[in-house]
Amino acid sequence: MNPRDTSTDFDCTAFLSNAGLGRKIVELASKEAFFSQGDPADSVFYLQEGRAKLTIVSPHGKEATITLFSAGDFVGEESLASIPGLRLATASAVTACRALRISKDEMARVMHEEPTFVDFFLRFMLARSMRTQADLVDQLFNSSEKRLARILLIMAEFGKPGERDTFIPPISQEALAEMIGTTRSRVSFFMNRFRALGYIDYNGRIRVNKSLLNVVLLDQLPEHNSQMPALPTVATVLNAAMAQAGTSSEAVFPVVKSTLKAVLAIGGAAKD
Repeated sequence: MNPRDTSTDFDCTAFLSNAGLGRKIVELASKEAFFSQGDPADSVFYLQEGRAKLTIVSPHGKEATITLFSAGDFVGEESLASIPGLRLATASAVTACRALRISKDEMARVMHEEPTFVDFFLRFMLARSMRTQADLVDQLFNSSEKRLARILLIMAEFGKPGERDTFIPPISQEALAEMIGTTRSRVSFFMNRFRALGYIDYNGRIRVNKSLLNVVLLDQLPEHNSQMPALPTVATVLNAAMAQAGTSSEAVFPVVKSTLKAVLAIGGAAKD
């Protein structure tokens, strides 16, 4: 067998851009799977173009979206574990994707022989580990509204170098709900709220505005917690009612007084 070139001039970009021994370019349409849960874990994919997602199905049939991928991500790197096994999740295209499929043997070979590639891959794995930790902290400590803001920013690729498309790939509210651990109705409520506040726009496709960063970085949401919609004060209700009726406060005071007495009596009974 001829020895391979192991010079320090190894070009990671060229290696991950072109087909070759143990490497094949694959193109997938939206919703097509790179691999499915239970398949043999025999290759790694390097996503060159498009968006993808990783989902897992429980023994009871409940599906959850674990994470999203964009260009420059490795997919299915768990196949490099020394013990042969099966895929623990399903990776599928969210948009049309182009990827390099690298066999497990070729991936192991280049990592063994090319220190430049090892450095490149380790940087990716460290970034992935930090992202996973951030996801865990997000789930443990942030409100579902703030988690939704964060996932929308990630999908819009804010924070990555260069100009980014602020339109996110097509994704259902059910999938967003799975990712942040809430219900579809809550996601719908938050999305409408974000749109009303000018953080997002959507008419067929969702466009994320940079102002949404303030929700995640500066916690700049309106004063009241959206989980508990604010109730209008008694004074606000009375002023609105009087304005609509064209009535002075003196005319309605006796009615208000008797109403408040009844309300306080009910409140006292409920407290007991």
